Amino acid sequence: MEHTFLLKADWNGGRNSDGRIETGQLRTAISIPAEMGGPGVGTNPDEMLLGAAATCYLITLAAMMERAGLPVVSLTLESEGIVDVTNNIFTYRRIVHRPRVLLSVEATDGQIEQALRLAEQAESSCMISRAVAGNVALSTEPVVERTA
Repeated sequence: MEHTFLLKADWNGGRNSDGRIETGQLRTAISIPAEMGGPGVGTNPDEMLLGAAATCYLITLAAMMERAGLPVVSLTLESEGIVDVTNNIFTYRRIVHRPRVLLSVEATDGQIEQALRLAEQAESSCMISRAVAGNVALSTEPVVERTA
């Protein structure tokens, strides 16, 4: 079975212009980020790649923890994308995911270890991670704790 996603885009000129994209529930302005000499309007490809990788990782991790029956109280994520600029060539180098998993106070040491393992495994199970593998370095720095 295949799923098809359609994106429509409009662009208003040259490099330092802006545009709009629409796909599913996502409707936003786009441009080159100010950090890269653009107008900084709306979002940009760098943020969108990070957003795709982060949301895919987070949803994958949540599903894996649910299937494992772990007593998750909260699951949050901070992700960082690093883009290198050498000789005016922009290269997306790496993405680091930093999930924070809070398990119930009754969670066993074994469940904490399992949550840590799943946080590592979710990276290789995520569709977006598999799509960029070999081009962008991916890593996780999970923290798993019990509620007080």
